[in-house]
Amino acid sequence: MAEETKTPVHLWIVGVVSLLWNSFGAVDYTMTRTRGAAWIDQMMPGVDGAQFMAYIDGFPIWASIGWGLGVWGALAGSLLLLMRSRHAITAFAASLVGAIAGIGYQLANPVDIPQMSEGAAGMMGYVIIIIAAALLWYAWRQKAAGVLR
Repeated sequence: MAEETKTPVHLWIVGVVSLLWNSFGAVDYTMTRTRGAAWIDQMMPGVDGAQFMAYIDGFPIWASIGWGLGVWGALAGSLLLLMRSRHAITAFAASLVGAIAGIGYQLANPVDIPQMSEGAAGMMGYVIIIIAAALLWYAWRQKAAGVLR
């Protein structure tokens, strides 16, 4: 019988932080897709909700699928990482591909809503892609170290 590798503390820290981060993304996705007006008003004060939803509704199908894949793949990857499953790599890879597709479309086709493209909000797409890539790299390293089975 193969000796089991002890779970390092950093896996629990990364796993819980990524679960919290990606849970926020899942809530945001769900509230936006279900047209939660209070959520949209809270997340983007001063933005016309109808203009924002018209922009979201105008996404091509591949960008919409990418957004969903990015969000739900990341959430699944976080859970699988905490379960020490090697399938976290696949989920995080799908998440990265989805994030690049969904956010890539948004970066290439910016909306004329200053609150979405200026300051921290303007950088958020890049931050999400970097975090998705970092989580994929982390899961891959943990698989190589024998932590993920």
